[in-house]
Amino acid sequence: MEQQNNQELVNKMENNSSDEKSENRQQSTPNMTSPSNHTILAALSYIGPLVIVSYLMGKDNDFIKFHAGQGFVVFGIEVLVWILGSWMYPFWMILNILNLATLILSIIGIVNVVQGSKKELPVVGSLAKSFGL
Repeated sequence: MEQQNNQELVNKMENNSSDEKSENRQQSTPNMTSPSNHTILAALSYIGPLVIVSYLMGKDNDFIKFHAGQGFVVFGIEVLVWILGSWMYPFWMILNILNLATLILSIIGIVNVVQGSKKELPVVGSLAKSFGL
């Protein structure tokens, strides 16, 4: 009788451990439609050239597309400042202020993403709308 109870207990433990393993396998599979992935992809929109990855991976999601559009404009400003900086060295102070402005805009954009809001960034939001991004 006692052996039978012990055997039943061992069988239950084995079944539980195999159920946990199958649950772990299911949880480790990435789900690209989960809200946290949308947040990550939208936040990538404000990190330089990673905006391309964000746009391509989330082109069917309005939240990601909104932030990717603004991210494209911020990235375009960064590239423009970089090109101007290589030609116009005497204006380095103004260009550094523009670099600082794009950094601040990127931080504001990432904060908006984390809060789940679709707020337009100053200047950048209207440019993104006019370009149709």
